[in-house]
Parts: sequence; structure tokens; C-alpha cells
Amino acid sequence: MDGTEGRETVRRIGGCMCGEVRFSVSGQPIRVGLCHCKDCRTYSGSAFTAFAIWPRSAFEMTGHIGTYQGRSFCVNCGSRLFSLSPDEAEIMIGSLEDAPSDLIPTYELWVPRREEWLPEMPWTDLFEKDRTDGPGDWRQASRNGGLESNEG
Repeated sequence: MDGTEGRETVRRIGGCMCGEVRFSVSGQPIRVGLCHCKDCRTYSGSAFTAFAIWPRSAFEMTGHIGTYQGRSFCVNCGSRLFSLSPDEAEIMIGSLEDAPSDLIPTYELWVPRREEWLPEMPWTDLFEKDRTDGPGDWRQASRNGGLESNEG
């Protein structure tokens, strides 16, 4: 027995507004975050982008997508959906069917561009720019004010 008996794997379903593109992700995300960079703001048409990262192997989709600079969207209705890499699927959590209330961000990127009117989230790690997996980098990010850059 490995302790997983009786546990269901969470499967989240999402898609575009017109229904052409459908996708699912299985299991819990690796991480959940917010990005305030200019590209994400422009891409989303909002003050920030909320996303969750799953292993690429947990992602499945049907339909026709277009991709611009790594960001995928429905070619029919233009809904912004996800970004895929060989290892990860970054899902815009607003494209999930059920409200993603349990997907709580644990970090924020490009915090100097964050709107001052957004309430603070004291539990998040804050990054001046992008998060990296380098040693001594994002895992050492300061909370509440102390920003760490990924530039060495």
C-alpha cells in the first residue's frame, strides 16, 4: 500500500469561448503564479496574467490552435489558452471551466510592474523579473518587499 488508495486524480477541463479547442490537465499543478510583465499584460489585455503549470504529460487537447511567441490561442474565436514547452503546460487559469478558486498563487513575477491598487498577497514569493530554476535563485526569493533578480 502506498497511501494513494481511494484518492481521485483531479482532472480539470478547459477551453475556448467557441468550443473549438478543449483541453484537460490531470493532477495538481506544479506551481501557480501571477505575472505582471508587459508581454503578459498585452497578451491577456489585463493588469496581470494568472496561470498554473502542469507537467506536459498531464496535458491533453483537441481542436485547432494558433501560436504566437509561444502562446497558444483558438484560431476561431481568439481565446488565449496556454503555452506549451516540451516539459510543461502553462495554463491560463481563467480558461478552465470550473472556477479555479483552489489554485492559489504562490509567487509573482515582474513585481516592479505590479499595479499599486492590487491588494498584497503576503504568502507569495516576489520576483523582480522572471523566476528561474537556478540554484540560489527563486527558492531564495524574499517575501513581502525584498525582491530578487534572476540576473547574476
